[in-house]
Amino acid sequence: MNSQRPLLDLVAEHLDSIRTHFDDAQRQLLLSRVRALAETAPDDNRAVRKALQGVRLALLPLPFEHPVRLAVDSERLAGPPVGPAAVGEARMLLAQLTEQTDTPVTPETIVETSQRRLLTAPSLSEDEARARCDGAVPSELIRLPDPERGPRYPDFQFVRDGRPYGVVLKVNRTLLADIDPWGAAAWWLGGNRRLGGPPASLLGELPDEELDGAARALVEGDG
Repeated sequence: MNSQRPLLDLVAEHLDSIRTHFDDAQRQLLLSRVRALAETAPDDNRAVRKALQGVRLALLPLPFEHPVRLAVDSERLAGPPVGPAAVGEARMLLAQLTEQTDTPVTPETIVETSQRRLLTAPSLSEDEARARCDGAVPSELIRLPDPERGPRYPDFQFVRDGRPYGVVLKVNRTLLADIDPWGAAAWWLGGNRRLGGPPASLLGELPDEELDGAARALVEGDG
C-alpha cells in the first residue's frame, strides 16, 4: 500500500471490505461523518480538518491489519488534503456510500447502537464527577448523554479515587471532546496500533507525551 495516498481515496478503494467489517451502526456512523465533510465549506480549512478527524475516528473499529486502518495509524501518512480537495473526495465517496446504504442515518440509530457500546464502559454520574473535581467539573472532560441515567463521565479520565488526569484534559482539548464527546471516547477506549492498546488502559503507564502525541498525530493527519 502506498501510505502517501489520501485516506479518502483508500476508503473508496476498500469500501466493500469496510462494509464487511462494520456492523450497520458503524457503517451509518461512517456515512454521517463523510456527509459532514462533504457538506463543509471547501475554503474553511479548519472545519475541513475537524471533519476529517471525525472520519478517522469512525474508521477506528477496522482491524489493525486492514489497509485503511494501517493508513489511519501510519506515522508516515501524508498530511490530509484540505479545502476543495478533501471536500471533493468526500462528495464522491458519499455518493458511493449512499448507493450502498439502504438504512437511513438518524441520530437515534447511532445513539442506540454505536454510542450505547461506549456507555457500557465504567463511568461516573454528574454528582460523582463533581465530587472528584471539588465541585467544578472541567469542560474538557468527556461527558456522554445517557437517556436512562443522565450524563456520564467515563471514569478512565480520573486518577483512581482522585482528580482528572492532566494529560486527559490536554488530549481531550486536542480531540475536541466538547464538540464530539463520542468520537473522543471512541479514541480513548478503542484499540490503537501506534500505542499498542486502548489509550485509556495506558494512562499512568506510558509517558503523557506519547498519549498526547498520538492524539495530535490523528488530528493532524500523521497517524
